[in-house]
Amino acid sequence: MGIVLKDILAVLPKNDTDVICETDIYIEGNRIAAIGSRPEGFSEDKVIDGKDKLAIPGLVNCHTHSYMSFMRNVADDLSFMDWLFGTIDPIEQQMTDEDTYWGACLAIIEMMKSGTTCFNDMQMNIHQTTRAVKESGMRAVICRGLVGSGDDEAGQMRLRQAYEERDAASDCDRMTFMLGPHAPYTCDDAFMRIVSEEAKKNNMRIHVHLSESESEIKQIKEKYHCTPIVMADKNGLFDVPAIAAHCVQITEEDMDILKAKNVSVVTNPASNMKLGNGFAPVPKMLEKGINVCIGTDGAASNNSLNLFHEMSLLALIHKGVAKTPQCISAKEVLRIATINGARALGLEEEIGTLEAGKKADIAILNLNTPSLTPRNNLIAGLSYSANGSEVETVIIDGKVTMENRKVLTMDEELVYKKVNEIIVRMGLDKKEY
Repeated sequence: MGIVLKDILAVLPKNDTDVICETDIYIEGNRIAAIGSRPEGFSEDKVIDGKDKLAIPGLVNCHTHSYMSFMRNVADDLSFMDWLFGTIDPIEQQMTDEDTYWGACLAIIEMMKSGTTCFNDMQMNIHQTTRAVKESGMRAVICRGLVGSGDDEAGQMRLRQAYEERDAASDCDRMTFMLGPHAPYTCDDAFMRIVSEEAKKNNMRIHVHLSESESEIKQIKEKYHCTPIVMADKNGLFDVPAIAAHCVQITEEDMDILKAKNVSVVTNPASNMKLGNGFAPVPKMLEKGINVCIGTDGAASNNSLNLFHEMSLLALIHKGVAKTPQCISAKEVLRIATINGARALGLEEEIGTLEAGKKADIAILNLNTPSLTPRNNLIAGLSYSANGSEVETVIIDGKVTMENRKVLTMDEELVYKKVNEIIVRMGLDKKEY
C-alpha cells in the first residue's frame, strides 16, 4: 500500500540534530520510500493532507511493564520496597494470563494515543503481551522478567519460558527479544552469570533494573561490597549490548563503566520521583557520551505511559537540580525519545528518524491546538508545550493504526470493560475520593 503525507511539516535529521521542513513523505509497504521527491513508479492508495500537521518519528518507550496498566492508582505514596514487595508483588501473584493480555492492550492504546510506536517491555506471563502486540500492530521489544538464585529450577524455568516466547513469536517481525534479569536484589551473582552466558550464546541483548533506590544500594553493598552496576559488570551482564533502567543512585565509577561497556541508560523521571528515588544524573551521563534514552516504567509506579509527559519532566527537572537552563536542551530530549531509544534497542537502522529506507513508524500531530499555537519553535514545543493529546494519526510499519484519534486495530471499549472487570475481581476498585 502506498501512502503519501502531502505538504506536511516534518522533523528530519540533519547531522546530529533535527530540523523542521515542509515536505512530502512517501510510504511504500512498511518503509519510507522517499522524502521530498516522488519516487519513480510510486502509486498511492491513500493521501494524508499535511496542512496544519507535524510528522515526527514515532516515540520509543525504552522501559515498560505493560501488564501493570490495570494497577494504575492502586499503590501510591509508598516507599520503593513497600510499593514493590508490599503491594505490587501480591497483586502480580493473583494475575492470570488474561489479566496480562488486557493490561498490555490498555497500555498499547495509551502509548499509541500519545505517539509511541515502539516499547521495550519486561513482563511475566508469556505469550500475552506478544499476543497484544501482534493484534495491535505496535512494535515492541519483549523480555520475560528473570528472577533466580544460582541454577535453581525456578530461574531455569523462566529462562525456558523466555526462549519459548521468542520462538513462538518468530512470525512477527515487529517484535524482537531480550533477556531480562530483573534486578540485583532478585537475581544473585550466580544467576546473573548464567543469564549473561545465555545472552552471549544466543546473541541477545539484556534489559535490567539497576541502581534505582537507596535501599537497593545499601542491600547490594552489604551483600557484595560494591554498587549494583559494578556487580552487574563483574557478572557479565555488560558483555553483550545492555539496557540499564533507572541508574538513579550512581557514582562516577559506575558512569565510567556504563560508558566503557556501551550500556544504554533508560531514565524514567516520573516513576523515579513518585517513588522518592531521586533523579538520574542525565546531564553528566550525556557529557560522558553514554547513550541515554527514556521510559515511563509501568503504570503502577508512573500512573501514565505518556512519553510527552516524560519528555517535559526530563527537559525541566535537570535544569532545576543543576540550576542551569543549558544542561539539557529540547533538541536533546527529542533525540533521547527517538533515535537514542532506537539505538538502545539495536533498531537504529530501522526506526528512530524519518529517513528514506527506514520503517514507516510515524506520529502525526495536529498543530491547530492551544498547546502548539503559535508555532514559534515546534521542537521546543514537543518537550515544553505538547501533552500527547495533539497526536492525531499514527503509522506503524507502514500501516495506519490510529486515525483522527481512533485506534483502528483494537476495540477500545472492550479493553476498558475487561480491565474494569479485572480490578473488581481483584478487589482493587477502591471507592475512595
